[in-house]
Amino acid sequence: MSQLNYEQAKKRVRELKIFYGHFIFYILVNIMLFIINIMSSPGSWWFIYPLFGWGLGILVHVTYTYVFSRWGSEWEERKIKELLSKDR
Repeated sequence: MSQLNYEQAKKRVRELKIFYGHFIFYILVNIMLFIINIMSSPGSWWFIYPLFGWGLGILVHVTYTYVFSRWGSEWEERKIKELLSKDR
């Protein structure tokens, strides 16, 4: 495996690790908020506001991690090859 591919794989693993941590933290905190909501004010479902608000942040993170990250790497690779071929 070339050094460039290793660095790309290492970057990708780091991005996935950060996303998984963010998602697990989201789940755990929102479970805790749900329990607090049930115990403190069962008639009012206020926990859904941070659930949906933070959920939008999770969607942005998913989009970056799984959609734009792959597009970005491929685009970068094409650009590098294009610039190297022009330099010759």
